[in-house]
Amino acid sequence: MDGIEEDYIKAMPLGLTDPGSAGCGLSGQAVNERKAMISNDMTQDPRVLLAKESLELGFRSLVTLPLLVAGEAVGVLALYAGEVGFFDDEEMKLLHELAGDIAFALDHIEKANKLDYLAYYDQLTGLANRTLFLERLNQYVHAAGAAGDKIALVLADVERLRTVNDSLGRPAGDALLRQLAERLARGVASGELARIGADVFAIVLPGIKGKSAATRRIETIWHNCFRESIRAGDSEIRISAKAGVALFPNNGADAETLLRNAEAALRRAKDTGEQHVFHALEMTERSAAKLTLETKLRQALENEEFVLHYQPKVELETRRIVGVEALIRWQSPELGSVQPGAFIPLMEKTGLILEVGAWALARAVRDHARWTEQALTAPRVAVNVSAVQLRRRNFVDSVQRVIEQGAMPPGIDLEITESLIMDDIQGNIEKLKAVRDLGVGLAIDDFGTGYSSLGYLARLPLHALKIDRSFIIAMSDDPNTMTLVSTIISLAHALGLKVVAEGVDSEEQAKFLRLLRCDEMQGYLFSRPVPFDRMTALLTQAPKT
Repeated sequence: MDGIEEDYIKAMPLGLTDPGSAGCGLSGQAVNERKAMISNDMTQDPRVLLAKESLELGFRSLVTLPLLVAGEAVGVLALYAGEVGFFDDEEMKLLHELAGDIAFALDHIEKANKLDYLAYYDQLTGLANRTLFLERLNQYVHAAGAAGDKIALVLADVERLRTVNDSLGRPAGDALLRQLAERLARGVASGELARIGADVFAIVLPGIKGKSAATRRIETIWHNCFRESIRAGDSEIRISAKAGVALFPNNGADAETLLRNAEAALRRAKDTGEQHVFHALEMTERSAAKLTLETKLRQALENEEFVLHYQPKVELETRRIVGVEALIRWQSPELGSVQPGAFIPLMEKTGLILEVGAWALARAVRDHARWTEQALTAPRVAVNVSAVQLRRRNFVDSVQRVIEQGAMPPGIDLEITESLIMDDIQGNIEKLKAVRDLGVGLAIDDFGTGYSSLGYLARLPLHALKIDRSFIIAMSDDPNTMTLVSTIISLAHALGLKVVAEGVDSEEQAKFLRLLRCDEMQGYLFSRPVPFDRMTALLTQAPKT
């Protein structure tokens, strides 16, 4: 660009003025009228600004096209030509397509940036969320370990927040949380504070000498944050918080363990009413009971006490069953019906999940074949994959063995949480591509709760994305969550993925999802998880397609 052209660019009026003013020009008119403006002879067009300078540079024709996103102009594309009458109908058709492509790209980039931000930060307070905080906590732990220092992890649970929301409304509760976040931030360094739950803040205190020093810091922070009431709307609210504390290295050698033990201490503080509680070994007294449970789990597999229940996935538009999720249940002769949350984490820790996971996949393949043999329209069956299974080197081989044992085409999907995939992204991409080549579908489960990079999301061999139920529950009352759900659906569709909403329990939620063009839903609105025979009855009653 020579000096003349640079001066010309600098002289351009880039702001938008009143459409009736002399300084509006073709760009301003394109924005204000939301349509292309053409000047095929700049020497005869009074709308052209800097006409003399344009002619000196050899420009004779000009077109300005608004870049429209959701009906609003976010920019202008201006093109010049050295010929009079250059921008004819054929040329304009191409330029309209170009402007549309640019606008779509700008919209996509904006949504991608927003989703990336929301993956790491709490939208209400601007603080780090649980995902980013765990990354930072790991860094603090590694640094403290190398230096031989101690750190304290403090979890603060805000009391009476639900009461504030119920009595004064969510805006008052949100205002309270924002002000509390500001107060907490004054007492700690940047990067040491996060909001990791609806009413839970996490604080890292590095360089702590021990319990006494940690106690003094906590008391100082509490004094500064909770001594004075907080104003929310027309109300003055006095609040406090309970704290659970875990020390490194005493209560955990890694971030996950430290956080887990701080959460255990917080539960103890809430149970006892104490202001803050340090984690102690006594809080793990249930280890003996877990050992007994582990023994019973091993016997359960041998005694065929595990069963699969199926929860339908249905099209939002037609309510037609298009898939089912296989959910493992344990019917113990001694313990009765055991909730999955009580035994699945233990199976993952002990490695039993490998055997039980292989059993669940084989049973799902067999049940799908049985539905096909009964001349039913067999839906695809989704089976969850655990971290232990995916990390195994022979993961693909184990899936292939089960699939090859089935007499029918498998009709199987695997559901994997986004945080699990990101643990070893490159290795997992290769594994999942190999699984896809077996005819197995792949879906990201609980999307929105982890930390997917959109760049990697586009590289994964997925066919579907499941939005976590927490977003579905919140979207009816929270416009920000509604926007996030809409963004996720739009981005998934742009990547060619189907979208399944989890935890849909009301017609209101289904209505919102239908308006947002979500593809499928799963939840108690249609059916709770049911045994094989009941699922067979539902398929028998379903209309043939």
